[in-house]
Parts: sequence; structure tokens; C-alpha cells
Amino acid sequence: MMAKNESIKNGVIFPAGPKNEAFAKYFVGQSYLQGLVNDPDVNVNVSNVTFEPGCRNNWHIHHDGFQILLVTGGEGWYQEEGKPAQHLVPGDVVVTHDGVKHWHGATKDSWFEHIAITAGTPEWLEPVSDKDYRKLEG
Repeated sequence: MMAKNESIKNGVIFPAGPKNEAFAKYFVGQSYLQGLVNDPDVNVNVSNVTFEPGCRNNWHIHHDGFQILLVTGGEGWYQEEGKPAQHLVPGDVVVTHDGVKHWHGATKDSWFEHIAITAGTPEWLEPVSDKDYRKLEG
């Protein structure tokens, strides 16, 4: 069976980019990363992140910064520690404040893509468990 929103694998507005090998150890499943701003005088990272169905990043915290997600395609999840997960669709905007533990990624049956605008230093933590992730779908 074909996954939902499979056309996203080639990118929606921006290219999906190559396999995200640099951060693979912080993800469950396959993601793709395309940097969009390559200016050494700008200390904010802007990237297009594409997630295969079921792919999500580990819990993480941005220190001395923030993260803004602009959802451009597919369906995904965003969750802050201690709060219910939010279902994300194109046009959604998520703001993660400094020091907030969170994760984001695709639903189990859909590709997902967002632009991530990130400042500060990430602290990568434990993966989202399969048990907790599966609960979101059902």
C-alpha cells in the first residue's frame, strides 16, 4: 500500500535534500535534510526537513534559542513534554521556546515535511518509544 502524501519525498516547495546522515542517530526512521540559508553571518539555521512515514526525531531541547516549524506538506506530530501531541498539517506553525523538551515527526502512514528555523544549541535526548508513538495513531 502506498503511503499518504508520497509525493512529498521529492520536496514540496524546497528540495527534500539528501538522507540526513549527520543527525541519523537522533532519529527513528529515515529523514532528509536540505539547508536553505548558508550565510556565515546569520546565526539561525533554516532547513527543510522531510520525514518518511513513521520517522520522528528524539526528544530534544534548544538551549539559548528557539525553534519554529513551518509545516509545508503531509501529516505529522509535535509534542512537548507533559502535554498531548498535536497533529500537524500544511500551514501549521509551531513555536518551541528555549528550554522546552519536545519532539516532532511524521504520522505512521504519511510523509511529512517542515521548514525548521532554529537558534541556539540542541541537546539530544532519548528516542520517543514505539509504544508511546503508536498510541498517537489509535
